[in-house]
This record gives sequence, structure tokens and C-alpha cells, in this order.
Amino acid sequence: MNILKTILPGVVIIEPQVFGDERGFFLESYQKERYQEAGIPLEFVQDNHSRSGQNVLRGLHFQISKPQGKLVRVTAGEVYDVAADIDPESATFGEYVGVLLSGTNHKQLYVPPGYAHGFCVISETADFQYKCTDYYDPADEGGIIWNDETINIDWPIKEPSLSDKDKVNQTLKAYAESLK
Repeated sequence: MNILKTILPGVVIIEPQVFGDERGFFLESYQKERYQEAGIPLEFVQDNHSRSGQNVLRGLHFQISKPQGKLVRVTAGEVYDVAADIDPESATFGEYVGVLLSGTNHKQLYVPPGYAHGFCVISETADFQYKCTDYYDPADEGGIIWNDETINIDWPIKEPSLSDKDKVNQTLKAYAESLK
């Protein structure tokens, strides 16, 4: 397993060891002790799986008072995945990390609690799976608009398909103001 640090504290890209031959492949998608040694110390309590069509963009999401860490991967298809720093006290506030995750590159992204997370689907469909460090609570969900000018994410799609909820997410500046 190869761990790649990013510009955001705690956000890492994980390249698992893949064993493959003409029959297919095998990889270990999670092993508690190895991941803790790699700097992912929290326990995971919930696994989620979503399937989305091409040009779907989900995010940028976060839990407000019960932040979730997420270990994300794609098992089929291809997405551009993003973690954004939304902590006004952080030295990297407003910065983001983006990585291509796919069913063929097997990369994972760990997004620690306190970051906003989102992804867009590049392939015809994508199966997105993630482990969470806290339980999802719809009453505790927050969001930053996908095309926020402060974060300025260079999404590989220009006209995404958004949920009604994601169309009206707040800006990063408005979110930071709400914390004062």
C-alpha cells in the first residue's frame, strides 16, 4: 500500500497493492491495523454505496456538528473526487484536493472529519463506496455550492446534473460567516 500525502492536513490518497493476472485481480480494500499505521486512526461505523450516471455531481457535503471522516473508492466507472478545507481557522482554508478514482486504478481517498466532500461522474455510470467514521444524520448535513468562487474547483465537467438540495448550497464565505 502506498500513501500519498496531499496539501490538506490528514487528506491522503491510498494506492492499495493489487495482485492481478489473466483471471482478474485481488486487493485488500481495508485492513484496520495497516490503515491506522498509515495515519487513519478513526473507527468506521457505516458503509455506503451509491451509483450515479454521467455528469452527476454530488456535493460538496459535510456534517455540521458530528463530522464524518470518509474513506472513499470507486468500484466501477470513474469519478473526479474532491476534499475541500472549510475550516476558517485552518491555514489551508478554501483549498481543495482533487483525484481521479476509478474501478481500474483502485485508488482511495481518505477525507478526515471537518472537510467538505464531493465528486462528479466522468464515465457512463460509477459505483462509489465509502466508509464513514460517524453515522449520517440528515438534520446535521451541510453543503457548499459546487462552483464556489473561493474554492474554485477545476471540475472536469461544466454542466453537472445536481440534486435540488445541491443547487442551493451556500458559498464558503456564507458558511464561514455563519460560524461567527
